[in-house]
Amino acid sequence: MISIRQFDERDWQATWRIIEPVFRAGDSYTFLPDISEADSRQHWIDSPLNTFVAESASGEILGTYFIRPNQPGLGSHVCNCGYIVSEVARGQGIASEMCEHSQRTAINFGFRAMQYNMVVAANEGAVRLWQKHGFEKIGTLPGAFKHSRLGYVDAHVMYKQLVN
Repeated sequence: MISIRQFDERDWQATWRIIEPVFRAGDSYTFLPDISEADSRQHWIDSPLNTFVAESASGEILGTYFIRPNQPGLGSHVCNCGYIVSEVARGQGIASEMCEHSQRTAINFGFRAMQYNMVVAANEGAVRLWQKHGFEKIGTLPGAFKHSRLGYVDAHVMYKQLVN
């Protein structure tokens, strides 16, 4: 059983331990593998509209996500989110719970839709998960992601209308 709550300043070190290995791997996010902790924090915590953490009943942070407008101005009714689950907690449904939570949060913030801009096609688990939650592949960007091991791979734009 997990709970999802708003990020608190005291959560940074635990959050950094979760996101750092994912950024360093170079296989799912567009950040350079040598991104600094300060730049990671700026992107994950400081610039989004809000950031959340998923924690166990004992208070261990197992995952995190952010939410922000996908575009400014006339496109700001569509949000974008990024999700990361701790390596030790993968396969327990935490990403799924964060996805559901983010959709409710998006609606509460007044967003009408959610868009993932670059879902790496080689990350088949993520593609399946987002499809399970109602996201559609609305486009494929050929060779748009420079995967650390596979070279240039396709990336999908995935979209879900939240309210009509």
